[in-house]
Amino acid sequence: MKLLFDENLSYKLARRLSELYPGSAHASDEDLLHTPDTSIWNHARNNGFVIVTTDADFLELAAQGPPPKVIWLRRWDHPTRDAEALLRREAVRITEFAADPELAVLIVEKR
Repeated sequence: MKLLFDENLSYKLARRLSELYPGSAHASDEDLLHTPDTSIWNHARNNGFVIVTTDADFLELAAQGPPPKVIWLRRWDHPTRDAEALLRREAVRITEFAADPELAVLIVEKR
């Protein structure tokens, strides 16, 4: 499973989490900076990504159903190291979410 980190998250996450989520990328790696959410959505769907974002607008798009799937970091205003730690801690849950064909959104937040 590969993650696509929205531009509201650090580009460093794709590299730092590459052993857990191989093939992951940041919006900047995919020439998706400053593009509409629908462009990111379509790119993720066409290229097998799960979107990771802090942007609630993706929840509306997710109402269409997967693919793609969305991991929403709710109420997120934390440093990159906290996002990395959270995505590591939730790796099993994220893997199970990605494998379930019915689920469209996984909401995670810092405890």
